[in-house]
Amino acid sequence: MRGEGTKKLVPHTMSRMGDVLAGFHAAWEFESDSVLIRYERGIRTPKLFAALGERRVPLEAVEGVTLTPGRRGTVVLRMEPRPGADPLMEAAAGQLKESCDPYRLVLPAERETLAEYYAEELRAALTESGPAERHLVAAPEAPLQFKAYDGKASFDGTAVSFRWFWTGASSAKWKAGDQRFPVGELSGVEWRSPEVFEGHLRLLRRDAGASQPAQADQDPAAVVFGLGYGPVHESLPFAAAVLAAVRTCEPVPVPAAAVRRDPADIAERIRHLGELHQAGLVTDEEFASKKAELLAEL
Repeated sequence: MRGEGTKKLVPHTMSRMGDVLAGFHAAWEFESDSVLIRYERGIRTPKLFAALGERRVPLEAVEGVTLTPGRRGTVVLRMEPRPGADPLMEAAAGQLKESCDPYRLVLPAERETLAEYYAEELRAALTESGPAERHLVAAPEAPLQFKAYDGKASFDGTAVSFRWFWTGASSAKWKAGDQRFPVGELSGVEWRSPEVFEGHLRLLRRDAGASQPAQADQDPAAVVFGLGYGPVHESLPFAAAVLAAVRTCEPVPVPAAAVRRDPADIAERIRHLGELHQAGLVTDEEFASKKAELLAEL
């Protein structure tokens, strides 16, 4: 593989186009203005890496490079992305485990000299620092979807949809019904890792007057995670894609549109609403009002 031999260091130049530095779980290909990261697919590769596949990181998105000792006879080469340059890292908000950091390349310790060479060349090529005014690294492409504990989340590139599961959704979400949020109505995304307590994905709406419940399980603009529901490799790329779409979308008022639903779906929701009513979780007035809303969608 190119890039594994001894090279003469030329100050203030980038590596030759096509040079590749391969490590554990990933390989970095150096271009004149970017680094193409190709992630491996394998049983030991972090699932997030496998889901990302590959990412091109423009050098203008990077503000620093470090080389540090790793564990068990390894060294770690890491690019430090500028704040706001990568929607994935912005959505993660520092919650990723070190082993799932997509900007780390772990190498055998015997390649430390070679890694230092590439680190120096990268540092010499960097010209930007500080927060980026826009996303410079591409987000995962839509359509995307994943199963949370209380519903299925889908993103088609223009709107986020939540469809509730009767086995997990709260009565508050069932009362509100399935949700659809055009990106023009959103101001951001809040992602809380499923690997911590009360993990969730919450959509932040532009309408300051729309108060959102503090608890995600009561918020129709949020889905909650659970064991096996909303894993990092599914929910984080989803959050990043939505965030990137929000950043590039002009805020526009979206009028409520009459959406005709599947009659069988409406019947199922009325049936479940009746169960909530019989269980005392929905009042007579709420039952009658919500039933009328559902019937109006036919």
